Amino acid sequence: MVAELERVVRERGVPTSITVDNGSECASRAMDAWAYGHGIGLDFIRPGKPVENGYIGSFNGRLRDECLNVSLFFSLEDARQKLEQWRGDYNQARPHSSLNDQAPQAYAAAWSRSTSQETSLIEVLS
Repeated sequence: MVAELERVVRERGVPTSITVDNGSECASRAMDAWAYGHGIGLDFIRPGKPVENGYIGSFNGRLRDECLNVSLFFSLEDARQKLEQWRGDYNQARPHSSLNDQAPQAYAAAWSRSTSQETSLIEVLS
């Protein structure tokens, strides 16, 4: 999990906090050390209260309904390929209502452009 978070931080920047559940991958010493080293707070949801992290609950429901329940997996490699295809569509092509009905890739690109324009303006004014 830490390796994947490193990739996300390189692409998107360092968040101030991450909301996580109490699973072993989130409550590990490695995760705690990584977050501390980056100055990121870990906000744990209360056990038995999954509604405190509605985004992941919604995502898990979509994954289950749109991929896992409708796909037949013939091997581990087949499952990986089908999940990667679904993930690619979900993260790149599909509009999300929480992103003003934009696809995540388009939203991230627009955000990056606006952030770099703000930085350029700040540098000009300095």
